[in-house]
Amino acid sequence: MKVAGFTFIRNALKFDYPVVEAIRSILPICDEVVVAVGDSEDGTRALIESIDKDKIRIIDTVWDDSLRAGGQVLAVETDKAFAAVASDSDWAFYIQGDEVMHERYLDVVRNAMQQYKDDTQIDGLLFNYAHFYGSYDYVADSRDWYRKEIRVIRNDKNIRSYRDAQGFRKSDNSKLRVKPIEAWMYHYGWVKHPKQQSAKAQNFNRYWHDDQWVEKNISKEELFDYSAIKSLKHFEDTHPRVMQARIEQKNWFFAFDPTKKRLPLKHRLSNFIEKYTGYRIGEYKNYIVV
Repeated sequence: MKVAGFTFIRNALKFDYPVVEAIRSILPICDEVVVAVGDSEDGTRALIESIDKDKIRIIDTVWDDSLRAGGQVLAVETDKAFAAVASDSDWAFYIQGDEVMHERYLDVVRNAMQQYKDDTQIDGLLFNYAHFYGSYDYVADSRDWYRKEIRVIRNDKNIRSYRDAQGFRKSDNSKLRVKPIEAWMYHYGWVKHPKQQSAKAQNFNRYWHDDQWVEKNISKEELFDYSAIKSLKHFEDTHPRVMQARIEQKNWFFAFDPTKKRLPLKHRLSNFIEKYTGYRIGEYKNYIVV
């Protein structure tokens, strides 16, 4: 069985993406990792080159910044990386630059890929998600955050990145048939110094909206205000080993009282039902669970 990882990145240093940790977290089960490195204003390419010269294969790309509707450019860059995955790879493991997988799940993912390698009815593997917010001590626990997403796909070039690169579909727009696995992806996109988080928000929203919308809706404050979040819970587990150095270097403070949630009644009711049944009312699912 041959496995290729793939991802895309641009301005990783400028906006403090944990892309090195992301790639290293999946590297043990990948024969190579294809990284589409966009035209950056910092040392992103050298950063990626420093990870593992034997396993990392870089393709240089230029982002089309005119593709601003719905984050389309992110899907285009994802597709460039996937297209470069060698044809003899059985599976392609996708990870974004702010996601990290805990090492405890390496065998889970490897075993699932082996189990379903020859089952062509299975297009991909579905991961659980933990979304960290404000610091490494809190995770989101409201329905505003997606619970699951596809991160391993069959090396079928009829598969395409969907919308803003959150998930995948086939070229005929049909949903992928997936198997859920007991593996978690840790999303750290909302954990960084408030100054860098503010810069990221001002930049990143330009991939979804025009300048007028960004000017009207995105704060120009130097420091991002994390306090607007309505619901979090304490994280009681361990972080991936590859994240430890970054966590130790944390140099800002954020605190939230999980007992004082500010959710509307309908969301509190939905959370109550989900807590005791596991069912999320009206949940969007861009996949078909087999």
